[in-house]
Amino acid sequence: MDDLERLRPVGPLEKYSTARHSLGLYFNVAVSATYILPDTFTQPLKDYVYKACETLIGQHPILSAIPVNEDTNDTWFVRLPEIDLSQPVSFRRRTLDFPNDDEPDVELCELLQVQHSTGFTDPLPYWRLFILTDEANDRRFTAAYVFHHAIGDGTSGKAFHETFLDALHAAASTPGEAKQVISSPKSPLLPNLEALHPCPTTIPFLLNALFRAKVWSSRDPRLWTGGKISAPVETHLRQVVIPAAVSAAFRKNCRQNNATVTSALQAAVARALLMHLPEKYTRVQMNGAMSCRRWLKGGEVTDRSMGVWVMDFGESFYRTQVNQDPSTFPWGQARKSRATIEQALSRKGKNAGVCLLKHVGDFQDLFRGKIGKDRDESFEVSNVGVLQSNQEEDPSRPQIKRAMFSQTPSALGAALDVSSISGGDGCLVLGITWQKGVAELVFVNAVIDTLVKEIHNAAQ
Repeated sequence: MDDLERLRPVGPLEKYSTARHSLGLYFNVAVSATYILPDTFTQPLKDYVYKACETLIGQHPILSAIPVNEDTNDTWFVRLPEIDLSQPVSFRRRTLDFPNDDEPDVELCELLQVQHSTGFTDPLPYWRLFILTDEANDRRFTAAYVFHHAIGDGTSGKAFHETFLDALHAAASTPGEAKQVISSPKSPLLPNLEALHPCPTTIPFLLNALFRAKVWSSRDPRLWTGGKISAPVETHLRQVVIPAAVSAAFRKNCRQNNATVTSALQAAVARALLMHLPEKYTRVQMNGAMSCRRWLKGGEVTDRSMGVWVMDFGESFYRTQVNQDPSTFPWGQARKSRATIEQALSRKGKNAGVCLLKHVGDFQDLFRGKIGKDRDESFEVSNVGVLQSNQEEDPSRPQIKRAMFSQTPSALGAALDVSSISGGDGCLVLGITWQKGVAELVFVNAVIDTLVKEIHNAAQ
């Protein structure tokens, strides 16, 4: 490893994930999508996948980079000289049929539940690609892209599939045999968040954070955040598929009620939790993630780039507000959440929690000190929008259908993680994860069932 090319130091936000990974507190992110290839794709599927991967490795230098010294404060990205695709890419025949429109993909969920509990080891790439194929038709398959959070955020997972889709189309007309061993590109890594954004904090915000961290922090006894912080993480995962017609009606009603899909999901999760929590808990705390690519200087980072450029915001929900009228969807809370999101966006990253990371001297020491203590958040909602084929009507191009976004539940973060994406089939899909032991399985399943009912009610 000492002989590998050093690229650049890992930035503070990236180090947040390398430190969690080394301590078993968080492992990875995944974006999965089902593809349909045209009849003109007559070569073995492996050839098209390998050619597409070669294209992506050439386009995205982060795919051939790995972080080293994760368990220290001197963490660097180094470049692997080459990637043997037989190591990160694997092909599996499905033993079950592809799911129907509103059914969860049991086989994919079983795969991801294991993956979200499994880290990465050098000198292998810090990403894995699983191709689940159909026994009857090789031209229909699900690609699950699983990656270390220091090399990509949720939008990066979407970017992988968008560029993979284009690369599959190009592979059909690329002459020659597919290569198994791919030489890494010479291009530099894109800059880390802090190199492209000032991550500003006001003095009051900084002093308040310092006081809570070093002097005294009160704990609201009415706040539920699940079990205490523990390691290592073992993931529970459940997929929720909202049928296309219901998803379309849900999006339409969000617009008509001056809300967004993200803000409505936040209100729905809050209500579902508070409906099943004991009466003594009257408040839940939400942590939200938002892409900050739009504010980054230089213009070199776009929605098709791979890296970690994300910030956070928070919101509290109270039982008396979200359950004011249980017979109707809490649109008032959804509008309130939208206002919170817009306020966070208007600050352009100022006073976000991520901005404090540049002041952390030793992430390992900080995180070890949190084990055994209470969490700060009840749930997280991350929505990366829509992943679909650009040329829906072109029968000569590969198509993307159902998509799924999921991640390891963070031992340091919220008790329940809700990751949302919509695919080319029009279905809104939620990848819901939680750490084993943080909440009872019966409780979480009841919360998820209520969440599904709330979304269906909102679509009425």
